[in-house]
Amino acid sequence: MTSIEDTYCEAFEGLVVQLMVTAQDTEFLYRAVNSFTALPSTVFGDAEGGIVKWLTERETLDGRIGAIVQLWVTGGGKSSRAKFYEQLGLRLRQGILVVPTTAVFDYFPEKCEIKFNMMNNVGHCGDGYEEIITKFNRKLISVPIMMGYDFLIDEEISYSKGVMGGNLWLFCDSVNNGIKVGREAVNIIAEIDNVCTTFDVCSAGSKPETNFPEIGPSTNHPFCPTLKDKISSEEFRVPIGVKSIPEIVFNAVDIKTIELTMVKVIQGIIDMEGLIKISAGNYGGKLGKYKIYLREIGLKENYFI
Repeated sequence: MTSIEDTYCEAFEGLVVQLMVTAQDTEFLYRAVNSFTALPSTVFGDAEGGIVKWLTERETLDGRIGAIVQLWVTGGGKSSRAKFYEQLGLRLRQGILVVPTTAVFDYFPEKCEIKFNMMNNVGHCGDGYEEIITKFNRKLISVPIMMGYDFLIDEEISYSKGVMGGNLWLFCDSVNNGIKVGREAVNIIAEIDNVCTTFDVCSAGSKPETNFPEIGPSTNHPFCPTLKDKISSEEFRVPIGVKSIPEIVFNAVDIKTIELTMVKVIQGIIDMEGLIKISAGNYGGKLGKYKIYLREIGLKENYFI
């Protein structure tokens, strides 16, 4: 039976927008959504994004296929807000606006008093020919583009504080089972509202200390199965029989959604073949303000070591 380590997940504060992106067809939609959310890079002072869920024509504002996406930056102060506005504009302009037939709508799950006005960082791509229109009971910026189908975006986009870096470590008996278990965890998260995975199945859990600080966080070497005979037994921390440790990282609009995600993922994968142990990543409380103890989120007591 799979066991759960009596430990905690360490998470931290960030700012988040949640958007609905629509397009005429799947090819354009996938291109726009993947460009907007690609390359998680908050560790380099930029932004990171993820896909919350895909939508059918019946679920979108304009009756076309779509997706719910999130974008994040770390922190919550004035400098983080300025960085967020810049990064949001960059990803919208270069990731979505340039893809034919796309539109972007504010889709935050609750009413927010704080909003970004999108004219200065996106709307002015129209070079003065942009205009404010009313459509779908919203005020939208219409940006004329060469394709002949103008790009539409809400004039104001809501943003709020959220929780970044929720995570689970899945200790498996083979690489193939690690892939299967990891993918099932991602599939479960895709059915939960207001949470996204930024890496899907992540192969490279990191640590804050490194011999090469110029490249950012480096591999968490005590947990690399292939280093068994290359580092000391005192340093090597991979349990006997474990050959693969995929990490699942997720961000959510609030702490309750992070906890719900952890519970649903664990309950959904705990009986899968090849899963030996479930744990979570933390750095002794040095990284983030949130400590989410696996024993305190409502799991069965007999799951624990």
